Amino acid sequence: MKNIRIVIADDQMLIREGLRTILDLEDDMEVVGVAKNGLETCELAEALHPDLVLMDIQMPVMNGIAALKHLQQTCPNTVILILTTFMDEGYIIEGMANGAGGYMLKDMDADKMITSIRDAASRQFVLPASIAAKLAARASRMTAEYKRQSFPSSYLEDTVLTEREQDLAGLVIRGMSNREIADALHIAEGTARNYISNLYGKLGVVDRAQAIVRLRALCDRQQNTE
Repeated sequence: MKNIRIVIADDQMLIREGLRTILDLEDDMEVVGVAKNGLETCELAEALHPDLVLMDIQMPVMNGIAALKHLQQTCPNTVILILTTFMDEGYIIEGMANGAGGYMLKDMDADKMITSIRDAASRQFVLPASIAAKLAARASRMTAEYKRQSFPSSYLEDTVLTEREQDLAGLVIRGMSNREIADALHIAEGTARNYISNLYGKLGVVDRAQAIVRLRALCDRQQNTE
């Protein structure tokens, strides 16, 4: 089995070294570098081309979001898994909009952390339930303004979801990963990805954050017309 080559980026030494110790115990994982700021992270990633970067958000010199944006250009094949806390709610959507491969809580149970890293490395979008709930709440607050600015009522009225798409929409709004959606719908994971891609096209969005906001707007419209 191919090792998952990982760079850890966090300005707190205890977190960096703690994560390194945990991950180096796994047979299929190898920590190839650690960085204490976003600039070091970019330099390491560009030199080592890891499979995955565990990226803290609040770091000196260059923060995690700026580093994420840079690496999307220079290391497009490297998955960026954001290390976050509940205090980072405002950055979660920005990270998602800029191509993050998912989010991992710093205080997550070690077994769940390992599973999250494996999922992210295999291109699964990782979103813990607690973060999904926060995103849903934030999306709800954003919906009215977002609809007014980006989605005129006539556009909303022209978008009609099939029964299958409605089932899929409910799972997306709940923040489920592609794998969880596939399990819930009893379909292959590749099929789920295709369904989600088609749904994005129908909604006129390019990522999950936009899809959640748009779908909530459609749900609100439907409830108001019933």
